[in-house]
Amino acid sequence: MNRPEVGKHYRHFKGGNYEIVAIATHTETGQTLVIYKALYGEAKVYARPLEMFVERVDPVKYPDATQEYRFERVDEEPQIETEGQIDPRLLMFLDARGYREKLEVLEGMRDNITDSLIDAFAVASDLEIKAGRVEDRFDQLRSCLMTRARFECDRLRR
Repeated sequence: MNRPEVGKHYRHFKGGNYEIVAIATHTETGQTLVIYKALYGEAKVYARPLEMFVERVDPVKYPDATQEYRFERVDEEPQIETEGQIDPRLLMFLDARGYREKLEVLEGMRDNITDSLIDAFAVASDLEIKAGRVEDRFDQLRSCLMTRARFECDRLRR
């Protein structure tokens, strides 16, 4: 099975290009999910089980399909057609309901985190993360979020 690569672009067999945002683990089932965003329209973000993402197209059900697999890697890097879009990884972080969820989002990006995302996450969390290597900054941010998660109280959030 060819595992999709974060940050790379793929074309769905019915059309439309998508960028892999993260590879995630479902908290209840442990199932591996592919998180990906459309590179057209409103740049919506989707999740699909890894097994479905990498499966072959059923030639009986879709006899006119021109691709062998549901999603295939695209060599060229198409651009999002809408301007001013916020990185969906930042939106996932901002939408998290508490520091534990923010940690889960952050952990899912360990392999493709950038300095600018770390800066955005830090600002959104009212944290100061010192300059340095991305790996060290990731660890600083993770440590701060873990501390906040440990002392987080949700009784006022209901």
